[in-house]
Amino acid sequence: MSEAGKTAFRIEKDALGEMEIPAESYYGIHTRRAMLNFPLSDSRIHDRFIRSFGQVKEACAAVNMKLGFLDDRIGRAVITACRDVSSGKLNSSIVVDPYQGGAGTSTNMNFNEVIANRAAEILGGELGDYGLVHPVDHVNMHQSTNDVYPTALKVAVLALLVDLEKEVSKLQGTLQHKEAEFSQVVKVGRTQLMDAVPMTLGMTFGVFADAVARDRWRIFKCRERIKKVNLGGTAIGTGLGAPRDYILQVAGELKNICGLPVSRSENLIDTTQNCDSFVEVSGMLKSYATNLMKIANDLRLLSSGPSTGLGEIKLPARQCGSSIMAGKVNPVIPESVAQVALQVMGNDQTITLAASMAQLELNQFMPLLAHNILNSLSLLQNVTVSFTRNCVHGITADTDRCREHMESSYALATVLVPVLGYSSVEKLIDSCRESGRSLRDEIVFQGLAGADEVDELLSPQRLCKQGFTSDEVKWGKKK
Repeated sequence: MSEAGKTAFRIEKDALGEMEIPAESYYGIHTRRAMLNFPLSDSRIHDRFIRSFGQVKEACAAVNMKLGFLDDRIGRAVITACRDVSSGKLNSSIVVDPYQGGAGTSTNMNFNEVIANRAAEILGGELGDYGLVHPVDHVNMHQSTNDVYPTALKVAVLALLVDLEKEVSKLQGTLQHKEAEFSQVVKVGRTQLMDAVPMTLGMTFGVFADAVARDRWRIFKCRERIKKVNLGGTAIGTGLGAPRDYILQVAGELKNICGLPVSRSENLIDTTQNCDSFVEVSGMLKSYATNLMKIANDLRLLSSGPSTGLGEIKLPARQCGSSIMAGKVNPVIPESVAQVALQVMGNDQTITLAASMAQLELNQFMPLLAHNILNSLSLLQNVTVSFTRNCVHGITADTDRCREHMESSYALATVLVPVLGYSSVEKLIDSCRESGRSLRDEIVFQGLAGADEVDELLSPQRLCKQGFTSDEVKWGKKK
């Protein structure tokens, strides 16, 4: 530190000239130029992406050292520095904006410089002493941004898919628990927001659970689409500049380090230039977002009011809902779920467009694609945890309200059509409107059935049956 309040700098050089770099910074001149060129957002490189990048760099260094291309002393220091990156210790030194030109070169160089400077420090050197450990010659040996960046992204996506699947499984289980809990609660089913036919509240949550179960399966299967990596392919997938033994071994080394089922692509050129596997994964995430949106909006409707809406279920009260309307409680968790779903749908469109705009041997919009797919994965995982814990787990049924709606509607009428015929049921409904009696009471009043028979017709067991049988003559009873 030269004077009080001033920062000490070191001078670094590259092909474009010299720059001052904060003396204590692990990053170097390439990173600093990127910081000046791309001050585009307040976003940062995703933490899981940072971890994956460290793991990829470690795999490359380990194979280069084993094959004798990297001096053991330097190699061990580089590997230790890579592990410091993977552990999160150096997250604050990964400073480039996720939005950047160059297909990710700025990000790769940020890692190269941080790892090189940390390795030099481990060896007793000074930050910026690239004669000891060089960002390109040592840390980036036999690599290109074009194989390292997408490989690190796939490792990050794989890891986040595993985490997401666990949370989706918990949501599925919670919905299934509610299905059983509400199996005896009879309610009105609705189509186009109008009364339709009777059902149980358990059926409603069973449908939610089945939709989420499909999403869980999709998320599990789409991991297969993302595990092939182009590490070793260097610039365009031909492996130019890298030794054959390194190309054959480095993906296997990465698999051992990250503990995920990554493997070398059979066609490194294809995997370098085409990003359709990311589009496929994003599509699966969009499907999950679509189901989350449907479920969240249904819960908002079913809990609406509560006095003047449907009010058939009660959501956990999470916070006061208004700064002026005392006592108001809003469905804030389903609202947050819906907003995340919308963001994921928007991200999917961006990912699709970014993947489609690749040209010839490389996708220059990989950073945009990476930022959006990692954002979708994190948002979905976080909102699934919140949805399960803060909303679905604590939902209760207002059985009285469900019964009141059931008895005051004509939803029962459809059940009578196979017995009385459509026209007769229409006349029965007209009689209800004229008399003001409920359909249940009108049936009893006209002597069409007794109260017990109507109750049996509306029993959860009868409603859960798949259709009626030919030996049933009336009100769901057999001869």
